[in-house]
Amino acid sequence: MLRMGTRPRQPPDLRQREEGRLLAAVALVEQEEDEEEDSEEGSSGSGGSDSASRAEEGAKATKVPTFDVPYFRYIDEEESEGEGDGEEVWSSSRSLSSIEDDSSSDSVVSDRYVVVSGTPEKILEHLLSVLRLDNHRDDQGSTQQIKESEPLLDDFLLTYLVFMSTSDLCQALLGHYCSKRHHRGKEEGKEVLDRKRQVLHLVTQWTTLYRDFLREDEHVKLFMKTLYRFLLDDLYEYPTLEKEQKDLQKLLRLHRRHTLEEYSPHRKSKALSHQLSLKENVLPTRGTQRETREVLCHVYVSMDSYLSVRSLASVVAQGLLQEVAERLDLPLEELVLLAVTYPGEKLLLKPQDRLYSDSLTAVGRLHVCRKDLSEVMSPFTDNAELQQRSARMLSMNTWDVAVTLTNFDWSVFNSIHEQELVYFTFSRHASSGHTVALELLLQRCNEVQLWVMTEVLMCPTLCNRVQLIKKFIKIAAHCKAQRNLNSFFAIVMGLNTAAVSRLSQTWEKVPGKFKKLFLELEMLTDPSLNHKAYRDAFKKTKTPKIPFLPLLLKDITFIHEGNKTFLDNLVNFEKLHMIADTVRLIRHCQEDHMGNGMPQKSSPEVQAYVDYLHVIDNQQTLFELSHRLEPRV
Repeated sequence: MLRMGTRPRQPPDLRQREEGRLLAAVALVEQEEDEEEDSEEGSSGSGGSDSASRAEEGAKATKVPTFDVPYFRYIDEEESEGEGDGEEVWSSSRSLSSIEDDSSSDSVVSDRYVVVSGTPEKILEHLLSVLRLDNHRDDQGSTQQIKESEPLLDDFLLTYLVFMSTSDLCQALLGHYCSKRHHRGKEEGKEVLDRKRQVLHLVTQWTTLYRDFLREDEHVKLFMKTLYRFLLDDLYEYPTLEKEQKDLQKLLRLHRRHTLEEYSPHRKSKALSHQLSLKENVLPTRGTQRETREVLCHVYVSMDSYLSVRSLASVVAQGLLQEVAERLDLPLEELVLLAVTYPGEKLLLKPQDRLYSDSLTAVGRLHVCRKDLSEVMSPFTDNAELQQRSARMLSMNTWDVAVTLTNFDWSVFNSIHEQELVYFTFSRHASSGHTVALELLLQRCNEVQLWVMTEVLMCPTLCNRVQLIKKFIKIAAHCKAQRNLNSFFAIVMGLNTAAVSRLSQTWEKVPGKFKKLFLELEMLTDPSLNHKAYRDAFKKTKTPKIPFLPLLLKDITFIHEGNKTFLDNLVNFEKLHMIADTVRLIRHCQEDHMGNGMPQKSSPEVQAYVDYLHVIDNQQTLFELSHRLEPRV
């Protein structure tokens, strides 16, 4: 059983049949009511015919409202194409909406599409069947393809992992590409050609949407090479597939010598050897994902504080230790790097030891120690060192700090793929490094919040703490102005934590205009009415912009937990549409149609400080520092 509902516009012929069906139902209801009235008066026969005629007269002038998503049509799997006028069962729910009457035969592209509820195989089959590739020749004679169901295709490609694996999708696509239709004469050849082009179009859209996200997937590698071999074999029988062959060739990064001529009928004997050597002829990739991915290394300089270092996943112990030594202004030869494993075992890392596995899992909790294994520093250091720390932060320009935070966040956010949110929500245990950029930005948000708390609570003098709070309020306002809502939320939440907000003597000294500004900023973080204040403000913010990712993940989780993925053993595609709509926000926020630009030039001194945040991640230590500054009365 395949269930379908419209989103948003019905085809004209389907809409006319449905309007006629609804009008007939209205006439039947009116007829029954008139018959009841006439039966009381003893004339039940005439009332029904009059009401039916009135319904027919009003049919032309009445515009019947259609139902918005979802309403479903139940179609028997064995129903043939010629039985379209048969009986269909309709049900409706939720809101009403009207649609514009569009009877123009020239209207090919529809802004509404069909939502399907069915088995994964039936959904893919339906998706391919509605991928109509109508060919039109332009002035130069080139072929232009009008694609009717891009919204449905986009929803499917973004969410297919919820109900089927990539391996299953590859096998299903190959099956559809090689399937034969049983028709007579030219009809068979045309339908087979259309199906092959539909599969190739879907594959092109899939690889374009995912970019390098599937580069390391072995199933996809094998699938693409197998599909390309099949396509080469089909070129002799279907020469019109040459354009698709060239597009797929670009995707595979094949050498130019693998052209149509090389696989012509005259060189048929060499086809097998060429097919078997495809793997050797693929151009080398620009580097593995592991080598280019970045991580935030937490290098602990004490038992409860760490230095955040942004580095490549391929970093070795010597390289990381050198960066930490420069940041702490300590001699490299006096330091060693330890990894504390889960059981508590301490491992002394050698200079060329890798710190992250292929799945980007750290070898353990990293600690920088002196050669006698003593701590490099402690949160409770002498006042001279604390004064120097706070003085450095106070000397920085608030706009420059906000720019540096935004540049850091944007460089990570712009590399996030929509699919990472789906992996993060549905298969975190088996993500295999697919959510690196997303987790990196979430980790950064948490670090900025801890950094704000650490800077304030490690400032020993009252006047400097007041200045620091003023600076952080201004930095938060600048982040909002720079459309970086991720760091904006982190700073405001850091100032609102219990360990900082309890410093009543410090907050009393903050000038009134800064308190007023902070209250205005707090209103945007108000969680009431499902963060209505933030959502309204964010909609009005121009792109590109960085959203508050934890809230976006919360929305996806609520959709996932509040809706079943399968209904009667059929995929609930309406749920998948809602998820796709939510994750598409990433794509929208990364757009820059107006050339607004996100990265800006930052101060090297500020960047050197902000890129290596020193934070305390122990809440008990933070509260101890807070009570030490302002003891409980």
